[in-house]
Amino acid sequence: MADEQNKGEQKERTKKSVHDDDIAGKVYDGRLMRRLLTYLRPYKLQAILSAFAIIFKAASDVAGPWLVKVAVDTYMTGEPPASPSWLARHLNPHAMTGIAQIGALYLASLLFTFALEFLQTYMMQWTGQKIMFDLRSQIFRHLQRMSPAFFDRNPVGRLVTRVTSDVDALNEMFTSGVLAIFEDVFVLAFIVIIMLRMSWPLALLAVSVIPIILYATRVFRRHVRDSYRRQRAATARINSFTQEYVSGMSVVQLFNRERRAFGDFSAVNAENKKAWTDAIFAYALYYPIVEFLSSTAIALIIWRGGWAVLHNEAFLAALPAGLHSAHIAGIFGTVTLGVLIAFIQYAQRFFRPIQDLSDKYNILQAAMAASERVFKLLDTESEIVSPANPVAGDNSGRIEFRNVWFTYQKLDDAQRARIANASDEDLRTFADIEWILMGVSFTIEPNETAAIVGHTGAGKTTITSLMMRFYDIQRGSILVDGVDVRQQDLKKLRQRFGVVLQDPFLFTGTIADNVRLGSSWIDDERLQLACDEVNIGDFIRTLPQQFNEPVQERGATLSTGQKQLISFARALAHAPGILILDEATSSVDTDTELRVRLALSRMITGRTSILIAHRLSTIQSADTILVMHKGQLRERGTHQELLTHRGLYWKLYQLQYKDQEAGADSTAFQPLSAD
Repeated sequence: MADEQNKGEQKERTKKSVHDDDIAGKVYDGRLMRRLLTYLRPYKLQAILSAFAIIFKAASDVAGPWLVKVAVDTYMTGEPPASPSWLARHLNPHAMTGIAQIGALYLASLLFTFALEFLQTYMMQWTGQKIMFDLRSQIFRHLQRMSPAFFDRNPVGRLVTRVTSDVDALNEMFTSGVLAIFEDVFVLAFIVIIMLRMSWPLALLAVSVIPIILYATRVFRRHVRDSYRRQRAATARINSFTQEYVSGMSVVQLFNRERRAFGDFSAVNAENKKAWTDAIFAYALYYPIVEFLSSTAIALIIWRGGWAVLHNEAFLAALPAGLHSAHIAGIFGTVTLGVLIAFIQYAQRFFRPIQDLSDKYNILQAAMAASERVFKLLDTESEIVSPANPVAGDNSGRIEFRNVWFTYQKLDDAQRARIANASDEDLRTFADIEWILMGVSFTIEPNETAAIVGHTGAGKTTITSLMMRFYDIQRGSILVDGVDVRQQDLKKLRQRFGVVLQDPFLFTGTIADNVRLGSSWIDDERLQLACDEVNIGDFIRTLPQQFNEPVQERGATLSTGQKQLISFARALAHAPGILILDEATSSVDTDTELRVRLALSRMITGRTSILIAHRLSTIQSADTILVMHKGQLRERGTHQELLTHRGLYWKLYQLQYKDQEAGADSTAFQPLSAD
């Protein structure tokens, strides 16, 4: 494009550093969580079923050790307990039959747990996928509404990370985070209640190592939090780097930059590896510590519980007269062999949720950070929106610029206030604002062909972008079809334009898909007619699948000229009222250029056309030529009028054709006659 270099330099000066990927995230943010839960609302039935499944599953999980206790104390100690439990009173007094009954109950609890686990897992995974689908759809729709200025300031790789990695983190929170935390809490609560009822001294002994575990967990979280923050930032940089270099791989290979590019990638990749290595080290240290402390608690239970079992009868027999054993049992609890075995099993199960809670902590923290980044993107309002009460144009195709001033810079409120109160002469003196267009005024009448010429960076492509309101101007007005573009509906305004760029862009799909671009009203007859009009139909029919021939990403299997002609067919098929051709013939061979010129002559008939070109031979027969220089409209007229004026256009013409004037005249673009 003509002023891409100027625009690129401007973007580099105005682009702000974005640190979204460095957000570490709170463990819990009520505001973010409430907003996240709104995505769960359409699937509240599934969430409620999962919640009930978790509660009953937690109760079922803790039933096993208690059944073992009943079996041991009732049938395996030689003497039945003095006060049998409720379940023991309903079991068969015969040992083998009673044990078989308890075994059946144990198996039933396992099957019940399995069914609940399946229900909870399926429901939450299904819900998580639905939420991911909704959230990604919302993000993509939001990105489609953003103005080009937004994409000027945000790398593509960073935006891809929002749609992929950050949404994955939120999915993990819904499927393995929030409800799983509740499950762990319920399991811990049930275990503690049962252990306290069986023997509170042993229960206190089992939880005696909790303070040390909490301290170790705090240190672990601090180290892992920093590692995950660095890992997320490195992942975003890898995505951005890979997207940029893969897109420009031909340039990398052309200049033999593979080694340098690989070195730069290795540096970014090493940051990611270092972050993961630090996290792995923390996990490798943390889990053995928790395992050691849990084993210590179990050892203490075996030591004191075994001592209590062995001395229980002797201790009770030695009680003074008048002090009933029930009083002692109420204070210390009666420790039987079954109680000891159940305690060991409960202690083993008690520390698993604690380890899981540490993982859930990281999941929740990552989800909070991801949600903050995603919601920050969703809360970013587009700078270009349709007015509340749009005004329709007259479809005349008339274009008018009235004293237009424009810069790509993102201005603050103070700068905008200065611009509003300044005169045109004062605007030129603002050193902190680099104007791309300064006081540009012109009119293109309906069905007129206008050409815009000038040196690189003069503002030619900017003018066409402003016509379609990709950016808003800082002063002046732009009228299309007799109405200011800021008063028109964006969709209807842009439907009026057909654009063919210097670098044609084709999407993955088929040739027909690329011509239609989703416009179902373009039938096969219209599609083929458009391709024939631009001299590409014969080539397409030679392909194996003709108009259904697959197109790879960016049209990699087609030549530049073929892609250009398909772009012409796309523009023509949509029947635009205003046609913009931005350097449409600058990168094609002579034969293709001739075919393109013939296509152009058909396309500009009956519509307003704007041609941007460096090759003056392609625009000599335009109705009017606008000569841009350093953001200002310096000359205007027909080809012959501008040559007679002997100004900037004459100098450009002399640079290109001073030795080939006759040849240039013979190859000049001439529209086809009506015949």
